Amino acid sequence: MSAIEILGLRPIRGGLSVQGSKNAVLPMMAASVLNRGKTVLENVPGIQDVFCMMGILDSLGCSCRLTGGRLEIDSSGLCGVRIAREEMEKMRSSVMLLGALLGRCGEAQICRPGGCRIGSRPIDLHLEALEALGARFESDGEILRATGARLAGGHIVLSYPSVGATENALFAAVMASGRTVVEGCAREPEIGELCMFLNGMGACVRGGGTGVITVEGGLPLHDVRMTVGGDRIAAGTYLLAASLSGGEIVLEGVRTSSLTAVTEALQRMGAVLYQEETLFYLRAPGRLRAVRIRTGPYPEFPTDLQSAMMAAMSVAKGESVLEETVFENRLGTAKELLKMGADIVCCDRRARIRGRSRLRGARVEAGDLRGGAALAAAALGAQGRTVISGYEHIRRGYEDLCRDLRRLGAQARVLEENANEEEQRAARVCEEDALGEEQKAARVPEEDALGEERKAARVPEKDALEEA
Repeated sequence: MSAIEILGLRPIRGGLSVQGSKNAVLPMMAASVLNRGKTVLENVPGIQDVFCMMGILDSLGCSCRLTGGRLEIDSSGLCGVRIAREEMEKMRSSVMLLGALLGRCGEAQICRPGGCRIGSRPIDLHLEALEALGARFESDGEILRATGARLAGGHIVLSYPSVGATENALFAAVMASGRTVVEGCAREPEIGELCMFLNGMGACVRGGGTGVITVEGGLPLHDVRMTVGGDRIAAGTYLLAASLSGGEIVLEGVRTSSLTAVTEALQRMGAVLYQEETLFYLRAPGRLRAVRIRTGPYPEFPTDLQSAMMAAMSVAKGESVLEETVFENRLGTAKELLKMGADIVCCDRRARIRGRSRLRGARVEAGDLRGGAALAAAALGAQGRTVISGYEHIRRGYEDLCRDLRRLGAQARVLEENANEEEQRAARVCEEDALGEEQKAARVPEEDALGEERKAARVPEKDALEEA
């Protein structure tokens, strides 16, 4: 199991161009099988989930090549409809190939999907949406077989705005004959991007990004080229990391309108924000203020940033309340934050967080993608050294988290996976000694220390923006 090491109490400062969006590129990759030709995607992040999807597409007979952020997919040789169990267990989002394969081939076979350990996430809504267009399903244990040689347009009503179910419904509707109306759709920005991608392929999809999407199905499709937008969840992670570490950053490449719920929360917590269409400037206060946050489907506060917000609340002045309404097991990061000295009490889907003046470095484990990124953010504001195991989870969605943090002035590195037991023991001894010395030297008022740090934090980005 790989790990990363972060040395804390170093506010991140500087500028960063945010990577391409994980949640946008994966459905586009799945949709590429609808066309019997070539798809070219630009600004593709080199993350593990992209590599996993490339492997699945290759196993189905497609040809994938990723070079310098440019992904080329040739689906003319598609000949398989079965996704192996080991591939499904690696990545839950592979379930979106169900609707795409069904639309292209009239059949598909998958296993129950895997991914992060954040909740049960049943696929009932996916199946109900596809059944409304004429699909039929047979289940044999964890194996699910779908058939639908003659899909026909219909009326789909989603009881919950599931992103995955919306995507599967769109893929099947594009290939079905006639008109399909999907109500109760997910409104995430990534759905709007997907609809633009499908239209670029020759489909006729209207209403992307709204609660009702209409698809005129059965149209001939053709080759397509598209640039993937910036990753709003990665951007939100860095904004929260800067806020809790007392930093000052500029982020480019993500539409600011896609993170309104997050930026409004940060402003309530005391952060100073300046925004342009695709640019964020954030300067953290001396200490964040407590807030109440409730996650929900877009445009509410994103569940993918709930763990990072919990980390920020852990050092905010006062008592914060965080309620998770999307996934039942997504408060698991609290257990690891407790090891860092956080004061968190969880009950059902609600957490009460009494902010500490600062956290302390510790050995923690990333149990899922977003929880791991949240622990990295917490480590930036913690005293001493933090080692986060389970880095493979973080690599699923962040191209190179340590690289990005170093560009912002942090001390972060990936630890060697083959470090022997003696080296690990020596590192623990050094860590304990260092923490002891730091604690002795840290008996000064926090406000004075933070004040001095803020006086020295006049970054060029701030000056440039003020002059503009």
